[in-house]
Amino acid sequence: MSPIVVSRRIECPPAVVWDHLADLEGHAEWMGDAERISFVGPSRRGVGTAMIVRTRVGPFRTDDVLEVIGWEEGSSITVRHGGTVSGVGELRVDADGQGSKVTWTETLRFPWWLGGPVAAWFATPVLRRVWRRNLDGFAGILENES
Repeated sequence: MSPIVVSRRIECPPAVVWDHLADLEGHAEWMGDAERISFVGPSRRGVGTAMIVRTRVGPFRTDDVLEVIGWEEGSSITVRHGGTVSGVGELRVDADGQGSKVTWTETLRFPWWLGGPVAAWFATPVLRRVWRRNLDGFAGILENES
């Protein structure tokens, strides 16, 4: 599947945006598709942090098994998806004038029994819309706190 990329400008400095992105437990507050985040082990940030995210998109529910495989303090978080749908995702924050730009990139693989590439083709516009809405919610939280 080709990467799905969505981005959003946020009227807050990168350090403020990063503080909220680095709070992995808080992602359930702004990710409309994340019903619940459960950590596996004591780690809550950094490489090696593992979690199970109960995900819902429309009528579809799955437990997304995530492991943080990249952590650039102040800049990006990279995760590996190991559940039914596998792949790699990244959240990145960059300076953008007086504010920040958050970019969310996901490269996912659907199993053959879910339709493989055909399912990915149908899922791409839906997931892009969901993740764009998530970033809008994230921006709303941050900009209302400022």
